Amino acid sequence: MIRKNRKVLILSSLVTLLPILVGLILWDRLPEKLVTHWGIDGQPDGWSGLPFAVFGTPLTMLAVQWLLVLITSFDSKARERNTKPFQMVLWIMPVLSNLSCFTMYALALGVEFSMSRLMLIFMGVIFLVIGNYLPKCRQNYTIGIRVPWTYADEETWNSTHRFGGRVWVICSVVMILSVFLPAAWGITIFITATIALGVIPIVYAWLFYRKKKRSGAAMSSTLPPLKKGSKALAVGVLVFVLVLTAFIVSMLFLGDISVEYGQDSFTIVASFYDDLTVDYDSVETIEYRDGNLPGIRTWGYGSFRLLMGYFENEEFGGYTRYTYYDPESCVILTVDGKTLALSGENPEQTKTIYETLKSHTGL
Repeated sequence: MIRKNRKVLILSSLVTLLPILVGLILWDRLPEKLVTHWGIDGQPDGWSGLPFAVFGTPLTMLAVQWLLVLITSFDSKARERNTKPFQMVLWIMPVLSNLSCFTMYALALGVEFSMSRLMLIFMGVIFLVIGNYLPKCRQNYTIGIRVPWTYADEETWNSTHRFGGRVWVICSVVMILSVFLPAAWGITIFITATIALGVIPIVYAWLFYRKKKRSGAAMSSTLPPLKKGSKALAVGVLVFVLVLTAFIVSMLFLGDISVEYGQDSFTIVASFYDDLTVDYDSVETIEYRDGNLPGIRTWGYGSFRLLMGYFENEEFGGYTRYTYYDPESCVILTVDGKTLALSGENPEQTKTIYETLKSHTGL
């Protein structure tokens, strides 16, 4: 497979490394640190030095590309029967390398755009392309919807991939259209669609195989039968994916922040993040403010429910935050010369926090 596609592999590898050349051309115009990671809310929350951003990202993408190629090439069935899907494998990482690096460069040069919307469009297009290729996949151990029921019967494999292709296309179109909604709704729909395109084809494969087996129809596969241990492993992986999905959903949409008041101090108790205890005597000022507090997360936790950790904005510079996502009001404290922002789940709870802290601090 590698020898047959040698020219395309070399070309795609060069395209993967193209951002290095562009980065060298822009080197003197780029800052010492570039944003290299964004949170689920679309806000920057990770930075890397200029050398790693320019060289490290494309080289990492190239390594992943070659790893995917090697894994696919080891599967004889994938080599013989899936030449078109293999072409897709060759070009996924080059596209991702250029998109991520050029996005970093554009932001560093002051170009403004919505990162969350860009990623929704990109991922939607990727899933759309994969959905169009799924019906072309033939039985193999590397590419496609690889579960015990599709391995065991070629008809189940083909029917699942035809159905799965339609599901992926529909979900990808929904993802792309979600960019016209508010960011929180767009990401929510994206996550829901991602879960759907992963789970629905697997459930369909199980139902199709079960119905065929009950009818007494003969099973036929072009693949060697899976060993018992392999079947158990496949089921275990499926269970793990479902548990992981449930965990991710809970992290994104659940959790709470509460304030516990002691005699000499108060403690902010937060889900998924470290609690914070503050002495009343260390509180220098306290302010109730309507509206959300702008800022970029530099370290911490962000979801569609909570925002916690270290943030930066023009007004305070660096500050600590324990608030719900996009709160209608905040309590702003100055603690030992540093800013701390709090909020309740709604304005009434935030107002209660403000009044209680004023009472305990005497401010």
